[in-house]
Formats: sequence, C-alpha cells, structure tokens
Amino acid sequence: MKAMSLRLRLILVILPPLLVVSVLLGIWRIDVAQRTTEELFDRSLLAAGLAIARDVAISEGDALSPSTRRFISDAGGGEVFYHVTGPGGIYVTGYAYPPRPDRRLPRDIPNYYMADYRGEPMRVLRMFETRTIDNLTGETVVTIWQRVSDRQAFARDLALRAAALIGGLMIALALVIWFGVNLGLRPLNDLQQAIRQRSPDDLASIRRPVPKEVRGVVFTLNRLLGQVRDSIAAHQAFISDAAHQLRNPASALLALAETLPDVSDPDQRRRHEAELIQAARASARLAEQLLSLERLRYDRNKPPERFDLNPRIEQICRRIGPVALARDLDFSMSTVDQPLIVTGDAVLIGEAITNLVENALRHGGSDMTAISVRASVQDDAAVIEVQDDGIGIPPELVETAFRRFSQLRNGEGSGLGLAIVEQVARKHGGMVRMVPTGQGTCMRLTFPLAQVH
Repeated sequence: MKAMSLRLRLILVILPPLLVVSVLLGIWRIDVAQRTTEELFDRSLLAAGLAIARDVAISEGDALSPSTRRFISDAGGGEVFYHVTGPGGIYVTGYAYPPRPDRRLPRDIPNYYMADYRGEPMRVLRMFETRTIDNLTGETVVTIWQRVSDRQAFARDLALRAAALIGGLMIALALVIWFGVNLGLRPLNDLQQAIRQRSPDDLASIRRPVPKEVRGVVFTLNRLLGQVRDSIAAHQAFISDAAHQLRNPASALLALAETLPDVSDPDQRRRHEAELIQAARASARLAEQLLSLERLRYDRNKPPERFDLNPRIEQICRRIGPVALARDLDFSMSTVDQPLIVTGDAVLIGEAITNLVENALRHGGSDMTAISVRASVQDDAAVIEVQDDGIGIPPELVETAFRRFSQLRNGEGSGLGLAIVEQVARKHGGMVRMVPTGQGTCMRLTFPLAQVH
C-alpha cells in the first residue's frame, strides 16, 4: 500500500476543519440574514405605519403626503399594503379588506402577526391610536402588511452574498495553504535531493541546515549512517583478518599435499599424512570459528530455544575427552543433579564451552597434567568452569587474550576462541572471566537460568 505524501497529509489535516468551520459560519450567516431581514422589514413596517398615522392625523383623513407615499413604495425593497379606519370603524384610506388576526390584539403596543392576503403569506403590523377626525374622537386602526416572499428574497440575497464571500475566502485560503505547504516542505525536498546525489560509498553524516521539526529525523539518520559505517568497517576488518588467518593453514595444506607424492618411505609417508590430517583439522576448525563469528554478528532472527546444559556439557567432554586422555592428562567432568535450563542458541553456547576446553588443551603447556570441567548453579545462573594446571595467563594479558586474532604465544590456534566465548556470553546475557587460581587457568562462563513459568 502506497503511503500518503506529507504534502497531501498536511492539506487534508488543515483544509477539512476549515471547511467545517466555513459551513458552520455559512449556516450562522444565513440565520443572521433571516433575523436581520425580519428586524429591518418589521422596523420598515413600523416606520411606514407611523408615517401613515401622522398623515391621517394631519390631513384629518383626507390623504397621505407625497413623501409618505414614496417611503411606502420604497420601504424594504418590496410592495407595502396599508388600510386605515377611523373612529367608529369608518374607512379612511388604503386597500380594502386587510388581513385579520386570528386572536385578540393588545391596544397599547404595535402588533405583528402572520396572515394570508389573496392567497399569499403576509407579515402584518396593526397599531391602535386615539385620533380626532372630522370632529369625531375615537380609536384609529392602522394596518400595514407586506409579502413574506419579498422578505425571503432579501434574506436569500444577503445569504448568497455571505456565501460568495466565504467561498472566495476559502478558495484563497486553500491556495495560500497549498503554496505555504510547498514552501514549508522545500527544505525537505532539498534534503532529499542532496541525499539522492550522494554516491553509495558516501556514508558521512548529513550536515545541512534543516528545520527544527526534522532535526530528530536527521539525527537518527546520521546515527544509522554511523552504525552502517562502523559495521562495514568491522566487516572489512574481519574479512581482512580472516583472509590472513586462512592463508597460513591453506599454504601448509598445499605444501604438505605437494610433498606427499614424492615420499616413498612408508614411515615418513605416514608422518606426512598425519601432519596433513592435522593441518586439515586445524583449517576446518578455523573455518568453523569464523562461521561462528559471522553467526554472532548477523544471525539475529533465529528464535531462542530452551535446553538443558548438562547433556550439552557431557556431549562436549565425551568428544574431547579421548584427546586429553591420549596426552596422558587427568580429564574430569562434574555436573549438577538438577537441570540447567537456559534460553538461547544451543549451537553457539556449545561452541563457547568447546573453545574453553580446547584452549586449555592447546595452551596449557607441556607441564599440564589435569583439566576439569565443572557445572554448578549460583544466584539463578548456570556456571561452567574449565580449569587446568598449566602455565596460566598473566593478569595483565587477560584483555589481550580475549581480543580477536591475538595470541599470547606463538603456537597453534587462531586467536578466536576466547573472543567467540565472550561474544556468545554477551549475546545470551551472561559473562566470561578468568578466576584467580593457584596454578594454571580457570575460566568461568555464566548464563542466566531460564524462568520457570
């Protein structure tokens, strides 16, 4: 599914609320227009009624003045009808048969009501006053009315003008928002263009000035670029070191294989074959360790498994034990009665334990007489200790011993054993350290025990 552009997202966030506000404003303006029209037209009717009453009183019922007639004809923009009766209900002037109210009206105030006149709805004003006409004193009734359709047309005209004004403002505002969003997104477009022009080898940090809202994204991207840069550098260093380490065993294998056909003496041939097999095993072991390092770096999607360490330790010691016994070493193993359930990669943890035992065999020295492998439980952690009585590791060289491709003494090995052990322990939330002992070396590897649900 294609993601919505940021420009469209901003416009959709800004414009719909404005449209809702404009609709509500339009409804309010229509209501205001209607109420304003009613008020203006009612006031026009009242003014016309007062003018008619004044003229009737001045002329004593004869006629309306020309100014009053012009006012009535122009009032409110529509036709105005009127009817006047004098004392005793005698007809004075105006149209015949005015619209009658459907209720009794009070005499002391002007009265507005709705009625039909010749089939059309009308707004009617009726006023009662005491006047003297032709020596007759009594109640004078002035009735004035106007078509409701004229009022509605006027109100509609006001509403349309307001709607046109609001629509024009919305169109202008939409254009301002569109160009404003484009202008506001210009730094992002410039940043995109700058990143696009980079070569694949350019992993330097982005140092362009960007808006405050985007600095977090740029900071995160720079951090990611730094991680990628460090990862590539580490990977290149690993490939270089691995190529260097594999070159020596490969050269030894090739030299032994080339000289083997020329050896005719059976005893010497057997020695060469044994050396060739030993070199092949060393090369295979180095390849296994290099693959273990790669798994530690990149195999992060494999789901962890729960397993018991005791059978794994027994399996490793059973495989390596004959090699130790062949060298006339006292090789011992002890486990605990309870299961040592841990969570993680069983292959990698087994590789770490194997490396500790093989390091003791390989680097213990010619005076070493015993190797022991012990498993125990301490503070909710599984502990594996591999101890020998060989030449040991000086405390000041412990850090060097755990460094990749480093060797404390010239001899066998690739310098990867303890480095792999340390990374496996860290990957599984454990640790490895050298424990001080009277003679030889004691390596302690710990893993947290799995939680029992």
